[in-house]
This record gives sequence, C-alpha cells and structure tokens, in this order.
Amino acid sequence: MLLSRLRAYLLIDPLIIGSTAVFGFLSLLASAFDNSGRTQHAIARRWARFVLAVSGARVRVEGLEKLQQDAPYVLVANHSSFMDTPVVLQIPLQIRFFAKEGLFRIPLLGGHLRRAGHFPVARDNPRASLKSLTAGARLIRERGVSVLLFPEGGRSSDGLREFKEGAAYLAIKAGVPAVPIGITGTRQVLPMGSLHVRPHAVTVRIGDPIPTAGMKLDARGELNQTLRRKVAESIGEPG
Repeated sequence: MLLSRLRAYLLIDPLIIGSTAVFGFLSLLASAFDNSGRTQHAIARRWARFVLAVSGARVRVEGLEKLQQDAPYVLVANHSSFMDTPVVLQIPLQIRFFAKEGLFRIPLLGGHLRRAGHFPVARDNPRASLKSLTAGARLIRERGVSVLLFPEGGRSSDGLREFKEGAAYLAIKAGVPAVPIGITGTRQVLPMGSLHVRPHAVTVRIGDPIPTAGMKLDARGELNQTLRRKVAESIGEPG
C-alpha cells in the first residue's frame, strides 16, 4: 500500500497534472483557429487516453453498436470519480459538456470554452439554468453534437443518487435520443476525496437510446426516472 501511494503521489499525479496543463494549453491555442470544437475535442480525447494509460485504468466500452457516430445524443451517466470524464471520452462521439457559468467569464478560458462548443449553466439559478438548457438544445440541433450530463448534480461516494431533470428536459427540447450510461470501476481508480490513483478495470455500459422526438416537456419526469432506472441496472444497483 505504501509503495502504491508513493507511486501515485510522486509519479502518476504529477503526470496527470502536467498533461492536463499541456493538453489544455494546446486546446486553448487550437480554439483560436477552430470554432467548431472538433480540434479541441480531438485533443481532449488524446489527453483522456494519456490519463487513463498512466493511471492503469483498463477501460472496456460495451454497447457502442447502439450509437451512430454522426448522430447527436444526450448522454446521461452516473458520477462517482473525476476519472468518469476521461472514461466517457472513449466513446467516439463529438461530446460537449455543460460547465459552470463563472468559468465563461474568465479571460481566455471563457472564450476557449465557447469556441470548443461547451455550454454555460447557472447551477444556483433555476431560471438561468433553464435558459441555458434551452440554448444548449438549440445548439445540439444546429451543430449535431452530443452532450454529456451527470444528472446526480455532483460526484457520489455511496451509490446512485436521485437525478435532476435537466438532462431529460434537454433531450426532449433538442428532440434527440437520451442515452443511459453506467460507469463502474472509476471509484476504485480514484476514490472521491483522494489523490491515490490505482490501476483497476473500468466498464462503460451504453444502454439503448430512448427516442424523444415528439415527446412533450411534461413527460420529462417520467423520462428522468426511466433514465435513472436504466443507469442503475447497468451498474448493478437497485433502481
């Protein structure tokens, strides 16, 4: 255990931090020339592969055949570790994220996030958050990109929490399929509140896309519960 901690603190953690800085800088440079976000996404995927490799995370993705690479989706996943983001980036889609609105006000970073195609969200202001989701739905349709959301509202250390309805609202508003995704093993790679990165097998289970075309917004509660049940089933937890 001591050797494992020393390896994490003295080798793996510095490599992850350093690579994040380097790839982040490259992405920032790329955003000056590409406002589609595709170059930045390619850089993010290379960063993710590097982080997973140095972490010793062995990732297996199940259910890729259920997705069309050129189609937009709202991806809905459980969240238990910072490793979930690089793991989900192994899915070969043009994936974008919602980020805190305050990040978009930071010089350079804010412009980079916008040009990369990510979306601002005001988490502490329901009305502003709804406006952000509506704008995000429009951009999903216009750009044909997929968006990943962790509807638990943050990382969970003790099982699957209740889902917030934002992901269901976004999928219905955009008229694109909602895809439940279950992630297991990332908590063992990097537990919540820890810097001790350890090798472990990780599995990403992609569920059947749920069509939302023609679905009314008042059905978002039912869709939300369906998504939570499907994610729970995929990670072996009670729905």
